[in-house]
Amino acid sequence: MVKLQDEAAARALISRSILAKDIFELWGQGTNYDELHADVRRRTSDRWDAYRDVSFRFTVDAFAGKRSHGEKRDIIQSFAYMDFKGPIRLKDPQEDFWVLEEYLWDVEAMAPATSLSPAPPTEPQEPKRIYFGRWIARSSREIVNKYDLKKRRYISTTSMDAELSLITANMALAAPGKLFLDPFVGTGSFCVAAAHFGALTMGSDIDGRSFRGKEMEKGKPMGLVSNLQQYGLESKFIDAFTSDLTNTPLRDKQFLDGIICDPPYGVREGLKVLGTRDGRGKEEVLIDGVPAH
Repeated sequence: MVKLQDEAAARALISRSILAKDIFELWGQGTNYDELHADVRRRTSDRWDAYRDVSFRFTVDAFAGKRSHGEKRDIIQSFAYMDFKGPIRLKDPQEDFWVLEEYLWDVEAMAPATSLSPAPPTEPQEPKRIYFGRWIARSSREIVNKYDLKKRRYISTTSMDAELSLITANMALAAPGKLFLDPFVGTGSFCVAAAHFGALTMGSDIDGRSFRGKEMEKGKPMGLVSNLQQYGLESKFIDAFTSDLTNTPLRDKQFLDGIICDPPYGVREGLKVLGTRDGRGKEEVLIDGVPAH
């Protein structure tokens, strides 16, 4: 449940969401249908006239439960007191109303009984919570399929999953007018995700081969760039360079709006840094009196 200023704010919020599917305007809730109908009347009876003659549709959906067609029909008919007179349109209605039932889900049902949590019922159960609302907008979750790694031109064994990279870029508030860096850029999954949200992107990696790719030697684009070209996002990419993050050539002034990355760890991609194996430092290399990396 979220409290938002208006419907425009709700649409703006859900338009960036990757995990959520839809957003609804809450018209009522309850632990049973008597409570639900009473809450709907209390909250919205003064608004029914505005929807009296528009085309509409009712949908009954359930989490961790199910209803037969007959039960769904009875539930929909229980809202007859709203007296909507517009045409029922199952495709592209002007208004879409949803009944959302929440049941005891599998993990809760499998939990051992205690004095505070009694044993789950063995007979068909009723929903533990019911919500009724007006559908506002759908999220951007379908873009996960668009950026699926199975369809990506250039990947490696450690390329970040499309859904996770999009979620990360979204949480970091990637947006137009911002500059984002991935210091372990690899094949550029985070650059693609940040660019999707409109941010300018750049990357670095201790192994330049990871973002260059083999095709670059044949005069073709950098492997990372080919991924951005695939989605029409090349204009959002600045460049990538070879660098050890522990000895980075980037200036120590704040110029980045965000850093998103998947730090190397584990078997497939272990941490690498420049230097000697025995820990002794190398003699500093100077070019025109400036430390070079």
